Amino acid sequence: MKQVFTRVAVKVGSNVLTRRDGTLDVTRMSALVDQIAELYKSGVEIILISSGAVASGRSEVSPQKKLDSVDQRQLFSAVGQAKLINRYYELFREHNIPVGQVLTTKESFGTRRHYLNQKNCMTVMLANGVIPIVNENDTISVSELMFTDNDELSGLIASMMNVQALIILSNINGIYNGSPSNPDSSVIREIEHGKDLSNYIQASKSSFGRGGMLTKTNIARKVADEGITVIIANGKRDNILVDLLQHPDETLCTRFIPSNEPVSSVKKWIAHSEGFAKGEIHINKCATEILNSENAVSILPIGITRIEGEFEKDDIVRIMDFQGNQVGIGKVNCDAKQAKEAIGKHGKKAVVHYDYLYIE
Repeated sequence: MKQVFTRVAVKVGSNVLTRRDGTLDVTRMSALVDQIAELYKSGVEIILISSGAVASGRSEVSPQKKLDSVDQRQLFSAVGQAKLINRYYELFREHNIPVGQVLTTKESFGTRRHYLNQKNCMTVMLANGVIPIVNENDTISVSELMFTDNDELSGLIASMMNVQALIILSNINGIYNGSPSNPDSSVIREIEHGKDLSNYIQASKSSFGRGGMLTKTNIARKVADEGITVIIANGKRDNILVDLLQHPDETLCTRFIPSNEPVSSVKKWIAHSEGFAKGEIHINKCATEILNSENAVSILPIGITRIEGEFEKDDIVRIMDFQGNQVGIGKVNCDAKQAKEAIGKHGKKAVVHYDYLYIE
């Protein structure tokens, strides 16, 4: 059944935008811009998350000496990002559509203030008819602070900007029920909430990107749980974007069915902030059972058994059950010292209030 989407995030992977030799596939890029322009002119707001900077730069620069992976990434992305955004600018200008560059880092999502600053920037752009083109700022990112890949970034952007659909364009048609190279395998067309895909997903990485289908699936699940439709499709297929939105039933792809339960903006931010966790709050069996129930609850000191890590008020922490399994992520109301002093006590204020608690 056709859904009408008015705001969509589109993530284009490196393997869609580059040829086998690592050079930019300008023909494919032009075709994607034509499709985005068609959707834009039909009234759909588009946020484009585009890989390709490093691959783009790789074909332009020959290093004087051997570089380590971080130096290489910084060099190629600095040159490649300029080339990439300039190409997008020229292609969209042919359609009289203005675009703007948004370069971000993982750290920029670590605090609520920075998160909202980025959201405001892109909201203003969309309100003025400008298409944001988003990429990680690889020139200043270092390995431990990088996104897993642009799939992770696209999930954050989709969640932050309250899009109705996130379309992840890769170089295969979707998630298969076997190896994509096996002729007996077929694409799983719809994935309901809770469906186990562990037997189908291969952990192999893409040749030019940092991620793989496992990353895409994990991100897709989290974003769909927040009420956003997620589609994984083949970006090398002709007219794929227009077909996905205008002829969804006939277009080959994998579609993750979104949850019907609304998630607040703050909880969406917290859900994607696990990488910034400064500590752990361990809770007892009773608190675990209550947390897993339908009731809205906060993390109270009476249910806490152990605090790990050094965190300050408003930091992100992991919530661990009585067996040591992670069950949630939250923003704390106090620092680690105050939380330790309150462990097991009645009548104390919540260490993590329900409004700032995301249950996985």
